[in-house]
Amino acid sequence: MRNVDVGELNLRCAIEGAGPLVILVHGFPESWYSWRHQLAPLAEAGFTACAIGVRGYGDSDKPDPVEAYAMERIVGDLVGLKMALQPEQPAILVGHDWGAPIVWNTALTRPEHFKAVAGLSVPFAGVPQRPFTEVFHEHFTSKGKFFYQEYFQEPGVAEAEAEQNPRDWVARMMYSISGDVPSGEYWTKPLGATFLEGLPDPKPVPWLTEEDLDFYEAEFSQSGFRGPLNRYRNHERDYEWLQGWKDKRIEQPALFIGGTRDPATYLFGAVTDPVALMKMFAPQVEGHILDGVGHWTQQERPEAVNRLLIDWIKRV
Repeated sequence: MRNVDVGELNLRCAIEGAGPLVILVHGFPESWYSWRHQLAPLAEAGFTACAIGVRGYGDSDKPDPVEAYAMERIVGDLVGLKMALQPEQPAILVGHDWGAPIVWNTALTRPEHFKAVAGLSVPFAGVPQRPFTEVFHEHFTSKGKFFYQEYFQEPGVAEAEAEQNPRDWVARMMYSISGDVPSGEYWTKPLGATFLEGLPDPKPVPWLTEEDLDFYEAEFSQSGFRGPLNRYRNHERDYEWLQGWKDKRIEQPALFIGGTRDPATYLFGAVTDPVALMKMFAPQVEGHILDGVGHWTQQERPEAVNRLLIDWIKRV
């Protein structure tokens, strides 16, 4: 574990191995620990694997303002990290969940620093044509339907629910969109519902042990949820910033790994072929959809992800 000064703040990073730099960026509500199954295999394959704690998480610095979690600022963190660890040559980016849009947009806007990019769970759909808040207001909020990102918008609301019992909150969220949960309509609920309302009781799953939950509980009990949730409160800022690249594509080699049971892989039902979608915006993409896998790709199927990821990295 190492604290790295990335310019604006310090990130807490888990670093293993020696060789070309591979930066691993987690999503919500996760941690560098989400890459626990990837660090040693990447190191053994001849790479420096660096799993970061995104700003606001764990022992990384936690600025308070909502705007401190804008995409532009987090992209700056990754550039600063790369310059601190491997200034002489470009690095490889890998991201999951929120980490996927973070690495996609980092590769898009700062291509001189990153020679290849991989995203898990969330495909790249190009520079947004309107803020995502407008999309979910149209399809959910205006129709009186609950949408988790709407629920996350008002500072303090989701924090209060999550921080009441971080262990239970993380366990329920992870189980509810995993490949192990039975099909259900628990996300179809009215506007005004809480996040946990209607979610199934989590059953034991091999990829999320009691020891894993101990770690997540300790992390979020210490860090709280304000920083992580602030990422969802920057859609308008992100939209405005990214308009500077609206005619650009990701030209580097790209890898996408999704799951057949992951709603994010299909952009909540908006697409049927996420790899074909990505080819319009990242023409060098290689895509793999893992059967039966839910949202927590590299935790649910670490062996399959490691095999695909390391094979791809060795070829780029």
